[in-house]
Amino acid sequence: MSTLYKYLCTPEKNGRKIGLFRILSAIFGGLIVSYLGMTLLAFIIPLEIAKSAIISIMFNTFAWAIAATWISLSFTKLEALLRFLVPSIIFAILLYILY
Repeated sequence: MSTLYKYLCTPEKNGRKIGLFRILSAIFGGLIVSYLGMTLLAFIIPLEIAKSAIISIMFNTFAWAIAATWISLSFTKLEALLRFLVPSIIFAILLYILY
């Protein structure tokens, strides 16, 4: 377990390489975070659900790009993993509470 933690905490040797782990976590993690965030936004907006869903679908690509960039700019693999997991868990809990 400590070797996995040490592996995830070590930054990349070359600052120009993003790495496959951060690329995949940025793409899929950004997608999941943006979908959960836009679904939460559809519940929070005080319009009927069909109109607020259209608004959240329109902003989903922008939110995905922002989330993917935010995740990919992390220094370590652990930070990239946490940048994906923490917002996903928070959004999922809030959606569970609101639904």
